[in-house]
Amino acid sequence: MDRFETQKKIEKVFEKNQDKEELKKNMLNVYSEYAKSQKIKLNENKKIVEAILEGLIRNKEKHGKSYCPCRIVTGNKEEDEKKVCPCFWHMDEIKNMKHCHCNLFTEGKK
Repeated sequence: MDRFETQKKIEKVFEKNQDKEELKKNMLNVYSEYAKSQKIKLNENKKIVEAILEGLIRNKEKHGKSYCPCRIVTGNKEEDEKKVCPCFWHMDEIKNMKHCHCNLFTEGKK
């Protein structure tokens, strides 16, 4: 599963009628599936993951898309599209820093 398929699955998760806890659980399932497909991991720190999911939900409510909470939404549609989680830069960041900028995804086992 690539990042675009993941973004589409997350959009479908947002379309369901569900409370916030169910929404976060469903988002986590999609991001976990993506991480496994890419041989990376979700951050093991549950508090960090929780904060990132909250930020993704806030950005979806405020801006209409689940932009990474660590990125500034500028209003430039073309540039901002790269910031939808999983973002354009996350794999390079994992390669270079062992985690993406927002810390949702981390390096997998070698």
